This record gives sequence, structure tokens and C-alpha cells, in this order.
Amino acid sequence: MAHSKVSIYGALGANVIIAIMKFVAAFFTGSSAMISEGIHSTVDSGNQLLLLLGISRSKKPADHSHPFGHGKEIYFWSLIVAILIFGLGGGMSIYEGIEHIKHPEALTNLAWSYWVLGGAILFEGAALYIAVNRLYKEPGLKGSFFKKLHISKDPTLFVVIYEDTAAILGLLIALAGVFIGSHYNMPTADGIASILIGILLAVVAVILVRESRNLLIGESAQPLMVEKVYEIINSDSDVHTLSRPLTMHLAPDEVLLALDVQFVPSLNGQQLSKTILRLENNIRQQ
Repeated sequence: MAHSKVSIYGALGANVIIAIMKFVAAFFTGSSAMISEGIHSTVDSGNQLLLLLGISRSKKPADHSHPFGHGKEIYFWSLIVAILIFGLGGGMSIYEGIEHIKHPEALTNLAWSYWVLGGAILFEGAALYIAVNRLYKEPGLKGSFFKKLHISKDPTLFVVIYEDTAAILGLLIALAGVFIGSHYNMPTADGIASILIGILLAVVAVILVRESRNLLIGESAQPLMVEKVYEIINSDSDVHTLSRPLTMHLAPDEVLLALDVQFVPSLNGQQLSKTILRLENNIRQQ
């Protein structure tokens, strides 16, 4: 999973720089949307650290209390990330927007907002490019981009992609709020933009909660992988009958496979052992 850290480090570096830029711009402009975006980037930075923690803990070796290892730790921490996006990111952005609508203030020093938002879009775009590039290089993922994203079992990829996509959309909303608020003398537009950013983060959080939940409760491997395993076993001349393979993801690159196989009655013990070893090797290779 070392290769997946590249997308996390890229997103972490971008978010730390962007968070500082946004809070500086919010200080000089008084923009509610900029404060929301600063909160957003700060939460995202913390999320990347939690994903790195999840990767580290998921690599702990199997023991008596966890005979199948600790691979699902990464799914637990991706769930925590989703909750933080919903509570801290979405909730605080909506609260900040409501407060700004109740007590609207004219924006000042708008050049700060435009420069920071433009720079943030570039940084977030670069981080998103790194993550998407990693997704396309993942072995076994076929189909369109959204299909690959849906079937990916690696939170270090799909969480970062969802986060960065939400970040870019949030920046565009903030940019629209600042422009409308200043150009049409509508201070409340900035607060509305902050609320929309909060709703956007809440939607992304719900998507991530659903993905993490499925993996935590034992989601199976991709249907194509299950079918391929079935074909490999069922086509062997020493196999008499085969039930549908049972699979469960233990980690992004680790799958538990259970097979109910009846071999031809004529096999003796030594032949049976060789057949099982051959089938295991064929599955691993293909």
C-alpha cells in the first residue's frame, strides 16, 4: 500500500498550504465563505493524517485476537474521516453561513479572495490529478472513471478523490459567492455560499460513510474476480462440483476466499493435496 501514500501526501501538502492561505484571506476580507473553506481545508488535512494512521495500523501482523490481521483498520479510519467531514466541515460551514446571513458584512480587500481561491484551485487540482492518476494505474479496475471509483476498495484513493473533488467545487462556490456579494452589493451571497459548501461536504460525507460501512461489514470482492475464481476451479478436471465462492475484503489488497469444493472420488490423498496446491497457485497467478 506504499504507493497509495503518494496521493495522501500530495493532498496533505496541498491542504496545509491552502488552509493557511484561506484563513489569511478570510482575516483581510471578512468573507464567511473563505472561513468555511479554511475550515474545510483544515479538516481535510486532519483527515489525511488519519488515513496515514489507518495505513500504519492496518499493517500490524495477525495475532490471537485478530487471526486475519488488522487490514480493516484502514476502513475504520476512513469512516472516522467521513464523520469529521460531516460534523466539522459541513456543520461548521453551515453554521458560519447562517451567522453571516443574520449579520451580513460588506466584503473588503477582494483581491485577497480572488488570488487565494485561484491558487487553491491549482493546488487542489494538482492533488486531485495525483489521486486520479493512481486510480487509473490500479490493477483490476476496469470500466469508466466512476465505475473504477465505485469498485475501488482502497480508501487512500477514493476518499482523497472525493475530498479533492468536493474541495474544487467548494472553491468555485466560494468564488461565486464572493463575486456576487461584491459585484451586486449582496453581502448575504457570501453566507449562502458558505451554506452550500456545508451541504456539499455533508453529501460527500454520506457517500464516504456508505462506502466505508460496506467494507467494514464484509463486502465481497469484485464480481468479475469472483467469477474468474469460479471459472478457474470449475474448469479443473479433478473438480466434481463447486458452490459459489465466498469472498470478503480484509484490506484493499487482501481478500479472504472460502471455497466449497467436491473433488472426483478417484483421487487419493497425495493427488488431492497436489490438486489443491495447483488450484491455489492458479488463483494467485490469474
